[in-house]
Amino acid sequence: MGVSHQMDVSSGTAIMSEGDTLVIAFDDNRLLGELFGEHDQHLARIEEGLGVLASSRGNKLVISGKRKAREQADRVFHELYQRLKSGLDVTAGDVDGAIRMSEAPKAPKGAKGEHAGEVGRTIQTKKRSIGPRSLTQKEYIDALMTNELVFGVGPAGTGKTYLAVAVAVQMLLQKRVDRIILSRPAVEAGEHLGFLPGDMKEKIDPYLRPLYDALYDTLPGEQVVKEIESGVIEVAPLAFMRGRTLANSYVILDEAQNTTPVQMKMFLTRLGENSRMAITGDPSQVDLPLGAKSGLGDALNVLGDIPGIATVRFTDADVVRHPLVTRVVKAYNARDRDLLDPRGRE
Repeated sequence: MGVSHQMDVSSGTAIMSEGDTLVIAFDDNRLLGELFGEHDQHLARIEEGLGVLASSRGNKLVISGKRKAREQADRVFHELYQRLKSGLDVTAGDVDGAIRMSEAPKAPKGAKGEHAGEVGRTIQTKKRSIGPRSLTQKEYIDALMTNELVFGVGPAGTGKTYLAVAVAVQMLLQKRVDRIILSRPAVEAGEHLGFLPGDMKEKIDPYLRPLYDALYDTLPGEQVVKEIESGVIEVAPLAFMRGRTLANSYVILDEAQNTTPVQMKMFLTRLGENSRMAITGDPSQVDLPLGAKSGLGDALNVLGDIPGIATVRFTDADVVRHPLVTRVVKAYNARDRDLLDPRGRE
């Protein structure tokens, strides 16, 4: 029976294969508890996700299964081990993301970024290092970093808004932009601002809360407060954008499916010199009055072929929240497809 050996010096792992078994040897036993997870929960997650069996023997990990699954497992453990060696934590979400990213075509041996999710595609903020957790997220991060206008379209839980905010924060820290402007239309499930209690700020803050959450997850709380007070970070409803020219800024419009075509055109024409825009939304979750046309769908039709504009479309396979959220989204999408199919009607 043939045995092959391979040493990855940069990652501190040695790989040996024999028949249907792959053996990975790690150079730092202290990291293995975090790599495998409490009660080996990360190991179990990878076994289930890739259809392999994994067992640890000292500093070695023995992986059994089909060849493709073993190769994917090697990439998953390599990425997670590299995170730990870089001083980062490994969470269940990181494990799920590494499993998704292991499906990417492998780069030629020795090429930069040979393993999925390596540093070139990582967003660096003051609170955390953020990498893609799906192939579409990788495409989206690349688009956000290289295009002046990006549409991120798809269901909730795919990271559209969070990643856009994270890229904006990175560019602010790198001094590539002077300001971050975050906006949403104040339209939610039939509510009207005039009927809500409080002053204008108290009325609109609930609509903008997801944007605040993303900021606080990427910057220290005291810095978020300071930057908002100084105007370096602005969080405002879409109506406040009219008449402005937004230069040297990273501008994000969230929940864009709830804009009208007139509002969307107004927002798009705010783009000023040395600025970038990210527009996110879910066309299946429109809360506009019945019969009103969504500005997001209209913009995607009108602007689809314009150079400098990128559109990244997420699906339910890209949902990176709790696994149950993925199953919920898939169930609703299946129901909606049945309703659109006359054969599925009674």
